[in-house]
Amino acid sequence: MSRQGSKPFGQWVRLEQPRLGTRVVFASDDFFADKARLIDPAEPVFIPDKYDDYGKWMDGWESRRKRTPGHDFCVIRLGIPGRIHGVDIDTRYFTGNYPPRASIDACVSNAELPENGWEPLLPATDLQGNSQHLLAIESNRTWTHLRLNIFPDGGVARLRVYGEVMPDWSQYGEGDVIDLLAVENGGRALCCNDEHFGSMHNLNLSGRGINMGDGWETARRRVPGNDWVILALGHPGTVERVEVDTAHFKGNYPDRTSLQAAYTTTTDLQELQNESRAWPVLLAQTKLGMDRQHFFEKELGDCGVISHVRLSIFPDGGVSRLRIIGRLAKPGESR
Repeated sequence: MSRQGSKPFGQWVRLEQPRLGTRVVFASDDFFADKARLIDPAEPVFIPDKYDDYGKWMDGWESRRKRTPGHDFCVIRLGIPGRIHGVDIDTRYFTGNYPPRASIDACVSNAELPENGWEPLLPATDLQGNSQHLLAIESNRTWTHLRLNIFPDGGVARLRVYGEVMPDWSQYGEGDVIDLLAVENGGRALCCNDEHFGSMHNLNLSGRGINMGDGWETARRRVPGNDWVILALGHPGTVERVEVDTAHFKGNYPDRTSLQAAYTTTTDLQELQNESRAWPVLLAQTKLGMDRQHFFEKELGDCGVISHVRLSIFPDGGVSRLRIIGRLAKPGESR
């Protein structure tokens, strides 16, 4: 079974992550709580006895009580432009001080703080205190900036933005070798059977993992079988090298791994899961070591042009990063 059925927007990348370069560039007011906390990757917390010079310390963005007409807003510049499929407006721990309503506008701009070009993305929506609001977005456009409007004032713990990275492919020439799976190149994890200790979306982040929590890790398997994850490349291509990195995983790295790969246009996650079992082998089952980078080139099978990979680990454990290094497929090339 895939883990995505109970995780709304689980197949999409979190575009608001500061590690992707996203920044909160402006707030009309953040007197009580710094606007930067709005996109803090950590889950919000509540510390009962913590106060600062401005009053009760809150883990989020919080404006003063508005005594004039209007409303407060916050502007976020995405580190990488993207298509947005859902948001979570999270008011956890804000009870008597949450905004009754919120909306989101979006624009495309090269400016740090755009003045014009804003378009509605999410209409004014009722909010509840101490709650997560998972809201679908219907838009096929690529955006660079978001503006969270709160009516009239108050506090929001976190804004999560789920979508697809949309790279500028004009920066690459024909024959360029790149990491086809890298998040900055549009790669993303789609589904997996287990991510108990670490998110599958960590697998294609830039750099090496910073600790054991910065990778994909499954629970200890107590039944026969093995764990797996399916990932989509940002652009179809032919594979030249693969890296499987078990950084920081020592007593819990997988004993073995394998890769399957194919070109597919299937978008239904259950169908993708079923067909992936029969995909051609890119890397036959191979032993892994703890806390190290594993590089494969001569060991790789010829799968032609591919768009997706299935990483299997035996029987369970943690992998920090997966790199699929290859050449971009030419337009119209699918095999």
